[in-house]
Amino acid sequence: MMRNPLNLLLLVLALAAFAASSVYTVPQGHAALVRQLGQVVATVTEPGLYFKWPLVQDVIEFDARILTIDAQQPERFITAEKKPVLVDYFVKWRIADVRQFWVSVAGDEERARSRLVQTVNDDLRAEFAKRTVHEAVSGERDQIVDAMRMRADRDARTIGVTVLDVRIKRVDLTPEVSDSVYRRMQAERQRVANQLRSTGDSDAERIKADADRQREVILAEAFRDAQKTMGEGDAKAAAIYAEAYGRDSEFYAFYRSLESYKQSLHSKADVLVLDPNTDYFRYFRNAPGLGRGAGARK
Repeated sequence: MMRNPLNLLLLVLALAAFAASSVYTVPQGHAALVRQLGQVVATVTEPGLYFKWPLVQDVIEFDARILTIDAQQPERFITAEKKPVLVDYFVKWRIADVRQFWVSVAGDEERARSRLVQTVNDDLRAEFAKRTVHEAVSGERDQIVDAMRMRADRDARTIGVTVLDVRIKRVDLTPEVSDSVYRRMQAERQRVANQLRSTGDSDAERIKADADRQREVILAEAFRDAQKTMGEGDAKAAAIYAEAYGRDSEFYAFYRSLESYKQSLHSKADVLVLDPNTDYFRYFRNAPGLGRGAGARK
């Protein structure tokens, strides 16, 4: 009686183990490879619950999500100018054909990574060798990436992998090239600065010369206008004098004598010695209160 329940329990356990080994699941974002006696008989790319023959078939699961290869250290490449540059990049890839991936690299992701890194490095080396430092750093980076991605994807498909994207994160110059570029940039900036200074000095001299010329022209024109005005004034004065002389010659002579006295004896220190009978003092002689013996004084 005791043996029948035990046998039944063992049978149930055996059936449960058989059933458990007969099913397997494929998670989202994964793929599976079904082998029978070492030979690949099926590939599963959709998530779900699947059945297999226990003890005869086994299942190998792969991560079919997008994976990233990020270079730990920048790679050193040589440009067309024979100058080294340091390039830091990353690669986005995923397993596209599980069967081919198993046959090519035995399902080993590390081997696939090594293969992709070697392919990308070779492509980058070829692309940078065609271009100068300026073109590689800023001028043609998009063309380099596009050409490299197409070639890397073409080679990756031979091992069941597809390359989704390749991006260059940074392109740096090596220290020796950086020093050379800095010195060249410094020399170029110095040349531009000297050129600007020379142009500025030339413009300054030209502006100064033009200002001096304008100053001379203005002074000459002002002197001309002053002389013209003075001449016109003298002419008007002469006309006025002539008109006054024409109206009363005696009064004009008297006025001119007064102006002469004023100019000759306008200071107490002025002394004028003349013959009292000279015609210069004739208006003094004829003035009331002055005798004929009056001397010349202020």
